[in-house]
Amino acid sequence: MIKKTILPILLATVWISISEFVRNEFFLKSYWTDHYESMGLIFPSEPINGAVWGIWSLCFAIGIYIISQKFSLLQTTLLSWFVGFVLMWLVTGNMNVLPFGILPFAIPLSILEAFGAAFIIMKIANR
Repeated sequence: MIKKTILPILLATVWISISEFVRNEFFLKSYWTDHYESMGLIFPSEPINGAVWGIWSLCFAIGIYIISQKFSLLQTTLLSWFVGFVLMWLVTGNMNVLPFGILPFAIPLSILEAFGAAFIIMKIANR
């Protein structure tokens, strides 16, 4: 059970967390901070925000694990990406807190993130 369930989920969580951190701290941070500043807000970057993103990464990995039980790698990637990112972007866009200028970068990087997590899960769980 540990090798086929917990280990793939934990490793995918690590991949997702690193991917999110690198994308949003190194590549897109100025987009986020400038956009929030233009709204008179401060971009949330307190440790509690990082902890919530860690929980989100774990939940995303669990969702990918569940989806991978019924679908191929490509199907798992696309369905997971849709559920994890497209729905989140619809909400943040609707609340006007999404800097739309990030999407040309965020879309391919988030697809890569979903693919990497699905690949890790499927490889380690032998699917």
